[in-house]
Amino acid sequence: MPVHDYYSERAKELFKLSDNNKLAALEGEYKRTNDKEKKKQLRQKIKEALDRCSKELQPLEDNGTTVLIDGLAVDCMIWVRGELPCEDDARKWYISHVQNLSYNLPDELSLDNLPAVLLPGWIALSVNFTLETSWYSKDERPLHVLDNPLRKDRVFGVPYMSAMSWKGLLRWACRMQQGLLKHLEEHKMSMDGWNDEPWIRHLFGNERRADEFSRGALVVYPTWFSKIKFEVINPHSRQTRAGTKPIYYEVVPDGTPGVLRILYAPLPGQVERDRVEPRDVLANLLDAVESLLTCYGFSAKRTAGWGKAKIEKWHGTGFNQPPVENGTIQEFKERLGALLVQSGQPEGSVNK
Repeated sequence: MPVHDYYSERAKELFKLSDNNKLAALEGEYKRTNDKEKKKQLRQKIKEALDRCSKELQPLEDNGTTVLIDGLAVDCMIWVRGELPCEDDARKWYISHVQNLSYNLPDELSLDNLPAVLLPGWIALSVNFTLETSWYSKDERPLHVLDNPLRKDRVFGVPYMSAMSWKGLLRWACRMQQGLLKHLEEHKMSMDGWNDEPWIRHLFGNERRADEFSRGALVVYPTWFSKIKFEVINPHSRQTRAGTKPIYYEVVPDGTPGVLRILYAPLPGQVERDRVEPRDVLANLLDAVESLLTCYGFSAKRTAGWGKAKIEKWHGTGFNQPPVENGTIQEFKERLGALLVQSGQPEGSVNK
């Protein structure tokens, strides 16, 4: 059985297990009765049923199932609890359980590995970082017990930054390096008249509406996180200056590690066609990555300071070459330049 099918079957088993706790029956009885005392008793029974469900899930200890416990099973129980009129209780229950879990992908899927370097001139890069401020990206699911849920993988329930989001922000950071801010100031915050430099088009391609569409040489992969906490924003009334209703944000907390993984994979002849030097392209890309992680931030609400990180290590792998790594960007550029030479690229450091 394929690995993905295996985890889908395990998910179905967990849903059946949660149904055996008669939560649906308790929910129906709760909705039908108008007696306050009986409602109170039913709420206690529901709480006990949820606790039993959690205990029954604990013996399922294989790696993939543990992830499903953290994700799908929690979502299932929250969905049942969320059907009750006790919205605040459901939210409190969710917060108290989710922030104590650890979220990890199954090792069998190998989703955290570096991409394969298949051709000369290709470079696989990884940037290990640690969050210095909270990271947040809103989930796309329409119904959730929270107003601002964190984006999670729909199968495993693991928080992640999508490849598409990374690529968009990296392109923006490269444009900022080219001088986008000055252009916007001079053109009344309009992109009219803006043209990407050749190295940016080489990395990200041109616009899809262009007459001759060309894909870029850059491939970006998702970043997975292992922890969840909650931030609270408490709006204050202008009249009373007292807090109104707290707004909860489900976030990845500061101190959580992450890895940005990138593959520089130009097609045969693409370097010559775009008239770029790989060492210059990679130098600009590394500078943009550093600015994005340490200065701009890569989270929603980054204008409030969210999503900034400290870079711990740079790592690069070339075609049929041993990996190189370093803690500082300048030293890494020099070692990456040697890696390009060994891969058959023109001589010279990656430094401009």
